Amino acid sequence: MIDKKIYVLSEKRYKGAQNLAVIKIIFLNVKVDLNPFDALIFTSKNAVKAINNISQLWKSKEIYSIGKGTSEAVLNMNVKPTYTAISSYGDNFAKEIIPFLKEKKVLFLRAEIITSKLNTILLNESIDLDEKIIYKTVCNDMLKTFPEKHSVIIFSSPSTIECFFKKFTWDNSYKAVAIGEKTASFIPKNIKYTISNEQTITSCIKLAKNLL
Repeated sequence: MIDKKIYVLSEKRYKGAQNLAVIKIIFLNVKVDLNPFDALIFTSKNAVKAINNISQLWKSKEIYSIGKGTSEAVLNMNVKPTYTAISSYGDNFAKEIIPFLKEKKVLFLRAEIITSKLNTILLNESIDLDEKIIYKTVCNDMLKTFPEKHSVIIFSSPSTIECFFKKFTWDNSYKAVAIGEKTASFIPKNIKYTISNEQTITSCIKLAKNLL
């Protein structure tokens, strides 16, 4: 009997899946003055963790969160988000929050590389927006585990795709699950994939189990 596995490409462990840490999150040692800002924008749980290491003042600000996973990270810090996005796509999220950010000074706490145009959309709408890079994603060059054949690979971000294919060659027995359409657009064109109904790892794992 073939031992089929589900791989999540992150350092975090999830029930029902193997973790394959193709990426590493590096929190940057930077100073962030939050005093001038009324509102903060988070588009990932890593940004929440990063700012929490820098300053606790973020907890007193209005928090605009892109989705369930990011909002859960905020709630885990005993803070209630001011607004959680209806859409988990950065461009749509930007359009959602424009009415709430008029007349406010806003800080987008972000990764070194982003794939959405959230910042551009807000600036084009004359939102008083500043940005601060507080973490970055890099490939894990020390990874030695190789994904077994007949497994499902869950791609949760463009960076997981980039780092996976730097390290491994795709086997035709694999099945691919993408957390959303944006991430799916970075998967090589010759690879078939299925997109999760919800943009959460839990939903991806549930889908992967059905594929197995």
